[in-house]
Amino acid sequence: MQNEFRNEPFTDFSKEENAAAMRAAIEKVRGELGQEYPLVIGGERITTDKKFESLNPANKTQVVGRFQKATEELAQRSVETAFETFQTWRNTPAGERADLLFRVTAILRERKHEMSAWMIHEVGKSWAEADGDTAEAIDFCDFYAREMLRYAEGQPLTKIEGEDNRLEYIPLGVGVVIPPWNFPLAIMAGMTVAAAVTGNTVVLKPSSDAPTIAYKFFELLEEAGMPAGVVNFMTGSGAEVGDVIVDHAKTRFIAFTGSKEIGLRINERAAKVSEGQIWLKRVVAEMGGKDAIIVEADADLEDAATGVVQAAFGFQGQKCSACSRAIIHTDVYDRMLGMIVERTEKIKVGDPTDPQTNMSAVINQKAFKTINEYIEKGQADGGRLLAGGGSDGEQGYFIEPTVIADVKPGDTIEQEEIFGPVLAVIRSQDFDDALRIVNDTEYGLTGALYSSDPAKLERARREFHVGNLYLNRKCTGALVGVHPFGGFNMSGTDSKAGGRDYLGLFMQAKLWSEKVGATTDTMAEKRAAI
Repeated sequence: MQNEFRNEPFTDFSKEENAAAMRAAIEKVRGELGQEYPLVIGGERITTDKKFESLNPANKTQVVGRFQKATEELAQRSVETAFETFQTWRNTPAGERADLLFRVTAILRERKHEMSAWMIHEVGKSWAEADGDTAEAIDFCDFYAREMLRYAEGQPLTKIEGEDNRLEYIPLGVGVVIPPWNFPLAIMAGMTVAAAVTGNTVVLKPSSDAPTIAYKFFELLEEAGMPAGVVNFMTGSGAEVGDVIVDHAKTRFIAFTGSKEIGLRINERAAKVSEGQIWLKRVVAEMGGKDAIIVEADADLEDAATGVVQAAFGFQGQKCSACSRAIIHTDVYDRMLGMIVERTEKIKVGDPTDPQTNMSAVINQKAFKTINEYIEKGQADGGRLLAGGGSDGEQGYFIEPTVIADVKPGDTIEQEEIFGPVLAVIRSQDFDDALRIVNDTEYGLTGALYSSDPAKLERARREFHVGNLYLNRKCTGALVGVHPFGGFNMSGTDSKAGGRDYLGLFMQAKLWSEKVGATTDTMAEKRAAI
């Protein structure tokens, strides 16, 4: 009997024993950088002639890991191997699959700081951001194990005389899991274990910006007793390898988190029926956002300013839930700008291995260039640069936390997802105006409202069109089981990761009905028929 689910606590690094443990983990990982990692198909380790490197974005000459570029033939083989393994894994009792996840959870807890240290090196997470990512991965494994046990229980149906009716959830088949680099452990692990614990097999294709942490998790799955072929590890180009595994006739579903452009491409390709395919492929997609925080004149402005800055610049603004727009009532606009700038200027940008660092480098050269272009565009369109704006790409891809005021509704940086440390501040005339501005994008992932007016809070519940709405708190920091996560419109399929509905996306419901308690007349009819 499992205890009630509880979220993994974040580490208090003000305690010396915790800080010492993290320093030791960072040193351990530093000594393991630059190793080569294989593809893994059906348990077989495979290397190829072509390789690529994962680099530390804060020290771009430092190689974190070397990986294989899979061929089309190997990509095809990964799906076919997963399909073969599915024939047996699907029949593994739900309790055994859940026990595997409980073992994974225990190992993750033991190696919490080591997994965080890999993210500090591979994607430039600060100590706190990496620790939060690892804690979320632990939560996903623990929560989904418990959820599988719940789904495996008898499901409620209306009873009728003379029939025994049962509804059970069965797995779909082979799933392609394509996770992002920004939560390279939590989201990658969450999608992977959700697919596996429900009885499916997986081809895991991690982001080429964060393959090392995915391989470390794959090794952990093996250590916990995952049979060969249940999860297959595949690295390489999305256009070359990703398309192959998405298009394959034996692929049953795709779980994706990433950009809108790639999500739409996957959805379009999955909709096309390949030769020999006998099902409609299911797509579970989370595709980003253009998230906003509304600050009304009646709000606690100190709290609101802190929430805006934390949500805008945590992990360099590289979260799909990040606050990229602050919509502030005209009566407090100038005052709030001053408070936001004051807090922004206190952010320390630097080496993520330093515990004092609040913000580090953005993920790669392409992001560095694109974000700087958005900063220039925001000013060219009439925005007023109040903080940041500078960048240094010599050692790593560092961009200062940037605040651009007087942005107009409809401006480029008010509409397009930047995925970097850039906050656009927009003036609203009243609450009606704020709601118009906030809903006037193609996205609908997260958002927040700071106000002390119950009527405004209630209107936001009805009219602020996002999947995750937060009232008088920041719009980042969703907790598994507490804040099921997923959004509307071009933000994806509203998958609600970390919620009670999520595992249902990886299964299909099958009803069976048996006639029971035959009457004497019915038996007589059967004898007469003979």
